[in-house]
Amino acid sequence: MKIIHISAECYPVAKVGGLADVVGALPKYQNALGMESSVVMPFYDNKFTKEHTFKSIYKAQVKLGKETHEFNVLKLKKNTLEFDVFFIDIKSLLFKNYVYSFDDTDRFLAFQIATLDWMLTLKGKPNIFHCHDHHTGLIPFMLQESFKYKNLNKIPVITTIHNAQYQGWFTYDKLHLIPEFDIENTGLLDWGGSINPLAAAIKCAWRVTTVSPSYMEELKLEANGLQDLLKHESAKCVGILNGIDVDVWNPETDHYVVENFSKKNLQIGKKKNKNWLCETFNLDKTKPLFAFIGRLVGEKGSDLLPEVFSTILKEKECSILLLGSGSKDVENELKELKEAYKGNYDAFIGYDEKLSHIIYSGADFLLMPSRVEPCGLNQMYSLRYGTIPIVRSIGGLKDTVIDIDTKNGFGICHNEVTVVEIEHAIKRAVTLYSDQDKFKKIRKYIMKIDHSWDASALEYIKLYKSIN
Repeated sequence: MKIIHISAECYPVAKVGGLADVVGALPKYQNALGMESSVVMPFYDNKFTKEHTFKSIYKAQVKLGKETHEFNVLKLKKNTLEFDVFFIDIKSLLFKNYVYSFDDTDRFLAFQIATLDWMLTLKGKPNIFHCHDHHTGLIPFMLQESFKYKNLNKIPVITTIHNAQYQGWFTYDKLHLIPEFDIENTGLLDWGGSINPLAAAIKCAWRVTTVSPSYMEELKLEANGLQDLLKHESAKCVGILNGIDVDVWNPETDHYVVENFSKKNLQIGKKKNKNWLCETFNLDKTKPLFAFIGRLVGEKGSDLLPEVFSTILKEKECSILLLGSGSKDVENELKELKEAYKGNYDAFIGYDEKLSHIIYSGADFLLMPSRVEPCGLNQMYSLRYGTIPIVRSIGGLKDTVIDIDTKNGFGICHNEVTVVEIEHAIKRAVTLYSDQDKFKKIRKYIMKIDHSWDASALEYIKLYKSIN
């Protein structure tokens, strides 16, 4: 079965968030199960494209209204990945040093049109189009409605919603940019008085998936305006939990970490990584080390962290290390705490892949007080590295972390995103840390939990076969 994943991101080529991790792992695991799975994505001006060489396999022009843009389909000359990646190179629109900007309608619409134009020329057509998020949301509509793609409209198309908060809205003055279709069917594009690519995808895709079962159910109650549509289309909707790439995220072989370790020597290995973190960031080695890794945005509950940290650090019972960036106000508040709590707190504003791996390896607890978390991968990474997650029970966090006060529990959960509840969760973790026998037993247990892509990749293949 030939599967084409279409996405704005794919690790290690271009990563902004968890979307890249999913698209960079799912095809690999599908191929291991006997599929022919590949990725189509934009060609950006970034570190990856500068460090690799490419060959052109197709050249044409893409029409965007009255404008015409030259485009190439590129492929790596030497592919070091475990799946093929095809790049849509539209120099005038896509070849930028960023993935997203404030106005991406023309960029991603051109990407989608060029992708389908190229697909028309292929002798061996795909068996499945698998589209990811709103950046590819018009593909299901164009396959179904645009006259020029009638030769592709028998191919099943799946849309996966990674984050329903972002829907790609644009106004009707750009309607003419979409390849010609019966104007009477414009309603398929509309939601709330504007063109909504994610809504169009939900209406026109053969199946709609989300990245965890709980997130699918939550979206039927609140989906930034799409909840009624998802309830209406619920018969074709299913939640499939994301996995993680256990080859990349493996404490035994991870080349980023200070000391590799397994379940057998995790105490020694984690201690060496923790010591490196504490020495590097001037933190107290004797205290439990709490970490936060992620975007400093409201969805992640990061706006509450300065107040939470300030209150917790006054008690001098733990150390805290943060890695992230986002809201400038939150960044500034977090930086201001450094002087007051020197020796027990530090913040690295920005993102560093190597540092993130060492933090997962060396921290005792990982904080994820998310308001919205469709799946969450960080908690799965932390489990893999023996770091106990502290999570708000929502979305994928609810599906993957069981509270220690529950049978077979191994994490710390709270129900609301409030300063009081987050502080209480941290204090519970400090209490757990003081019981070293129980703490070590849980750490050893969580490293055995399997969140690899194997099971999830198989679920997607079953879904493909059910509609092919």
